[in-house]
Amino acid sequence: MERNHRIKRSGSWIGNLRFQNKLLISYLLACIVPLLIVSVFIFRYSAATLEDSSEEFASLYTSQIKSSLNEFIKEYDKVTKSVLVDNQLIYNLGEERNMPMDEVVNQRVAVQQLLMRVAMLKSEIGTVMLISRDHHVYQYTTTTSRVNEKRVLSQAWYQGIQSLNETFFITGLHDRSYYEDQGAGAVVTLGRVLYNSNGAYAGLLLIDLDPFALLQLDHEFITTRDKYGINVVIYNRQGEIVYHSDAASGQIPWEEWIGLKSELIGESGSKDQIRLSGSTAGGELNIQTDIPRSKLLQKINQIKGMSTIVILVSCLIVVLISFWLSHRITRPIIRLRRSMKQAEMGNYHPIEKEHTNDEIGGLVHSYNKMIRTIKALIEDVYMAEIKQRQAKLTALQNQINPHMLYNTLESIRMKALVNDDEETAGMIKILARMFRLTLGKEGKRHSVKNELDYTINYLQLQNMRFDHTFEWVIDIPDEMLECSIIPLIFQPIVENSINHGFIDYSRKLTITITGSWTKDGDLLFRISDNGSGITSDKWMEIQQSLKEAGTNKSKLEQEEESAEKGLGLQNISERIKLNYGDAYELTMMSESMHGTTVEILIPKHNS
Repeated sequence: MERNHRIKRSGSWIGNLRFQNKLLISYLLACIVPLLIVSVFIFRYSAATLEDSSEEFASLYTSQIKSSLNEFIKEYDKVTKSVLVDNQLIYNLGEERNMPMDEVVNQRVAVQQLLMRVAMLKSEIGTVMLISRDHHVYQYTTTTSRVNEKRVLSQAWYQGIQSLNETFFITGLHDRSYYEDQGAGAVVTLGRVLYNSNGAYAGLLLIDLDPFALLQLDHEFITTRDKYGINVVIYNRQGEIVYHSDAASGQIPWEEWIGLKSELIGESGSKDQIRLSGSTAGGELNIQTDIPRSKLLQKINQIKGMSTIVILVSCLIVVLISFWLSHRITRPIIRLRRSMKQAEMGNYHPIEKEHTNDEIGGLVHSYNKMIRTIKALIEDVYMAEIKQRQAKLTALQNQINPHMLYNTLESIRMKALVNDDEETAGMIKILARMFRLTLGKEGKRHSVKNELDYTINYLQLQNMRFDHTFEWVIDIPDEMLECSIIPLIFQPIVENSINHGFIDYSRKLTITITGSWTKDGDLLFRISDNGSGITSDKWMEIQQSLKEAGTNKSKLEQEEESAEKGLGLQNISERIKLNYGDAYELTMMSESMHGTTVEILIPKHNS
């Protein structure tokens, strides 16, 4: 109990603090505590992360070397295959004892030309040799020293080639003792076993290369290699070393690596180094990359010392910034609180001096916008109320005027019957029925059926006037006829069809009125005709007026003008929006000489 009481007291104490102090304390805790936690574990995790990154870097370095070697193998595979084009020359190798002297001379010349073409394919090629099956040595060299034919045949690396089952091969590092100058250094021999068209062994094509030619790295790779002490070893399928980065950098002579096997260069998985391996696509060469851990991780201790200094300086900076920010953030909030108290008393005044663009500034901006919107809405409510009253007055006038004439029309009808003028009496009867439908709905529900009867009576009256020129088609579901609707919706649209769509007496005007349900349960009425339609300019003018319906609430003079012209499309659209909201509207589609269609969307009201 006592512990819970202490927790409640501490919570109450925090809750009673000023917002500025809360912000200051929370900011200090949020910054300093994580900073101290990071300082405890930073050395351990930074070492592990750096080692992982180093392995990724070594993998990328090895991948680049492998890509370079794959390109090297691909190019020299093509170079060595180029000699197979002269199949007849390959076939005659080793047959000099059975050939006349002139053919022997021609063959040696041809072989010499062939070797020269091969040497010209790559600039790094120094010596090209072709050894026939009877051990006759042909050679072409771009250097000053030639190969001693007897010595080359006695070389251990050459003897090892005889036992290989590979068509294309690369030997390990070997000396230059079979050259006439017997110079220092080491070379790598790349070769191909040649077969004639009958599949019989014809000889060997050998190319001596400087080890540097195997791996030509750019300056950035060399710099990175030297910086991190990276060792790169390349060896062939037999495990013979072909290339070593220590010899390439000049740290160790090439001669020390001659004849060594890959298993003698160190154990894999050593704790002192990171080792990655790879091989070329065909497996001709294998790559081994070693990176000393000591060089990769030597900066960890420096990071530890620098982290301590940075944390202490950061804590000091955090404290200073916390004081400044807490004051900076709470100042506009205090102004906002004062303005909200004024708004509670009915004084809607926006906050002045909006300078910041952060969330607090956005809040103040939104508050000012809300205050201005409230003031505008107050004015709009008054204007909307005035406009709605004006629309009701306009509709009432259209009901009152026929009411004044109803008794007079009945008297005229009775007088027409007395004079046996039945047609005139019929027209007056239909007109009186229309007035009765209009007058009879005051204070009562006006249904779709009433609106439809009023429209049909109007069409019957116009048919008597225009000699039965108009036809109509009604397709409205029975359950929709009892739904409520505001009056004087269909008839003004039908009247527009007659006034603007009727061409002449040679063609009947057909008016179709259909009703359907939308997926949301609303009522969709479509009134269309086959009349003359309207021009595109007139259509755009009407569309603009329909678009502005319900938006010009302060322009009451436009209502007065539309009242004088009658209940047009804009007036109908205005009344729909005023009664049902902006989601419901009137739309029109028309094309010159192809008729006009008007769609009305209203909600379902059954009572």
